[in-house]
Amino acid sequence: MYQAISEYIEYLELEKGLSQNTIDAYRRDLEYFADSIGAETLNDADRLSINSYIRKLREQGLAPTSIIRKVASLRGFFKWANSIGLIEKNPAATLEQPKVPQRLPKVCSIKEIEEMLHNNLTPLEHVIMELLYSCGLRVSELVNLKVGDIDLNSKYVRCFGKGSKERIIPIGETAKRVVEEYLPEREILVKKYGLDTKKLLIYGSGKFITRQYVYNFIHAQGQQIHKNISPHTLRHSFATHLIENGADLRVVQELLGHSDVSTTQLYTHISKKRLKEVYFSINS
Repeated sequence: MYQAISEYIEYLELEKGLSQNTIDAYRRDLEYFADSIGAETLNDADRLSINSYIRKLREQGLAPTSIIRKVASLRGFFKWANSIGLIEKNPAATLEQPKVPQRLPKVCSIKEIEEMLHNNLTPLEHVIMELLYSCGLRVSELVNLKVGDIDLNSKYVRCFGKGSKERIIPIGETAKRVVEEYLPEREILVKKYGLDTKKLLIYGSGKFITRQYVYNFIHAQGQQIHKNISPHTLRHSFATHLIENGADLRVVQELLGHSDVSTTQLYTHISKKRLKEVYFSINS
């Protein structure tokens, strides 16, 4: 069983071009499944054991989104195993994907964004805030940026999203300015610590910023406005504010790097919800 999982992960890495985070999630999900049902071979996993596993996940109180991902991992794995002849019958072939009620993501108002940007931020912190909000970057895209990924003359940033897909995002004058203010500080750190790196974001002790560093920083900024937020909240806010100000849905889809426009349409629901809230606050 575990050998098959390793081969499948190798297949995902070489053939599918998935991001490392996605591949790691698949590996964790499949190994957890094998551990849970005590499977030594692929044939130990039948439909009954899969159903019991899913029932156990629900009893553990896992979030619906986590269960959906774990089920998707199983469906992909057994489909692959069946296609190359490791198993004669796919036990997950008719497995239904659990449904999850649509929840609107949390967003910040423009006023809240401005309040956080006017805090006493360092040049590095300003760059983090601007690129997350004004470019809508994912935190993984942010921490992997290289100096050459930002063209200040042409005013764009290049990043690599899910599945290593490249996209080009314009940057405004404010984002350009804060990057220009940060670069000399970065150069000082590079020389001080003798760093040989193209990584864009480096903090005071000569270390590269990590996802956790960004999460902690953004969470702390949220506390300043009495709101529990994450880096993804700024990405949601970026998309919502664009649509509220008349941006075309397809343009927002491209800027966010969504493969399916239906994912982007979620932000139109947020805008409608906010419109109703404003209307009733005025007319109550």
